[in-house]
Amino acid sequence: MAYSTNEMMTVAAARRLKNGSVCFVGIGLPSKAANLARLTSSPDVVLIYESGPIGAKPSVLPLSIGDGELAETADTVVPTGEIFRYWLQGGRIDVGFLGAAQVDRFGNINTTVVGDYHQPKVRLPGAGGAPEIAGSAKSVLIILKQSARSFVDKLDFITSVGHGEGGDSRKRLGLPGAGPVGIITDLCIMEPEEGTHEFVVTALHPGVTREQVVAATGWAIRFADQLTTSAEPTEIELTALRDLEARTAAAHGQAPGEA
Repeated sequence: MAYSTNEMMTVAAARRLKNGSVCFVGIGLPSKAANLARLTSSPDVVLIYESGPIGAKPSVLPLSIGDGELAETADTVVPTGEIFRYWLQGGRIDVGFLGAAQVDRFGNINTTVVGDYHQPKVRLPGAGGAPEIAGSAKSVLIILKQSARSFVDKLDFITSVGHGEGGDSRKRLGLPGAGPVGIITDLCIMEPEEGTHEFVVTALHPGVTREQVVAATGWAIRFADQLTTSAEPTEIELTALRDLEARTAAAHGQAPGEA
């Protein structure tokens, strides 16, 4: 089956979510990938959202953390304070699944402003629970489309800390967990280099060249010695993803592909 670069990105991200893991899910691309994983390779994944649903199994993608679909399909719903204090800060979240507007070579995330904070060029959606998720989850996955505007040498604002300044920066900051372990884009997969924690390309998606990745990255991106190629989406993965998007579009009055 033919597939788009966005579909490749979503499938590649979904594959990174292990079955049985407890995942704190961000809205948007992270939610799409996490729910695709639940519908395919990881049926026993436990999806947790910031508003309190635990074990959510939405039939359509939520518009926000307050979408009733999440509470209606969850195993239980608890207060937001319990989600953060007991589950997240208590070390019970295996994976935090986050999106970003900008990311740097050490997996730090900006979702606050583009440009000067006091006179920004663009005011972004803001932090939400991402700083706490990035700081306290056992590991973090980041998903976003890749461009030189989103993969920048220096963030305009650090909303959520990844590996800080690299090296042992995260440890010196007193943050638990491994931090970001993967950045999945529409071009490739990046993982932190041992020791430096700088993200390097470990896999190219089918048909993508090194030159494309270099052009879409705002720093001197490096490639792993053992560079691999991502496996193409299967018919099962693509069918599940497209059905999910179609149900979401119908439920929310969107055109196909907007979900």
